[in-house]
Amino acid sequence: MDTTQTQANASTRVPLRAVALVCTLSPSPAPSSSQLLAEQTMAALADHGVSGKVIRVVDHDVKPGISTDLGDGDAWPEIRDHVLGADILVISTPIWLGHPSSVAQKVMERLNAELSEQDDQGRPLMYGKVAAVCVVGNEDGAHKVSADIFQGLNDIGFSLAPGAVTYWVGEAMQKTDYLDLDSTPKSTAETTVALAANVSHLARRLKDAPYPAP
Repeated sequence: MDTTQTQANASTRVPLRAVALVCTLSPSPAPSSSQLLAEQTMAALADHGVSGKVIRVVDHDVKPGISTDLGDGDAWPEIRDHVLGADILVISTPIWLGHPSSVAQKVMERLNAELSEQDDQGRPLMYGKVAAVCVVGNEDGAHKVSADIFQGLNDIGFSLAPGAVTYWVGEAMQKTDYLDLDSTPKSTAETTVALAANVSHLARRLKDAPYPAP
């Protein structure tokens, strides 16, 4: 068996789950560039034996706060269950005023509660899970936005593979959105493919060899 076939078999040996949290400000059924890039990322992950779900966060009543459950109809516990059941978390956000969206910030604040949650060996619950980020916008700032989210996710316990961000940024002060493009730019498509390969690879390695207990 050649090396290429061996790698292909290894990439699909262990099924993985992913959840993509889309942090657009626009509720469904409005079109969303963040949703589109998240769906493209999930499709690329599917090529590596990863199944999963895309959730547009603004469609759910996620209350602001830093607890796992804020009661009174809080929709976060259900979304959290998807995160807990996933090996890979994808955060997809637009750029607003040079920052992640307010919805993305709310998600990160809710994930902050995981710092107090541990498994039966004393490890944070998010240890062993891998994160990736999708960014879209009409202004510069994709690296800054991904850096902000990366730091928070790593603090919470997620691991980051090389090239764990895919993005598209349009020309400054123009109105073209990612979803308005006739086709996906080659550079973005290639970056998404690389992200999927690296993230799924790391998730499988961590599934086979978890981080040690403290």
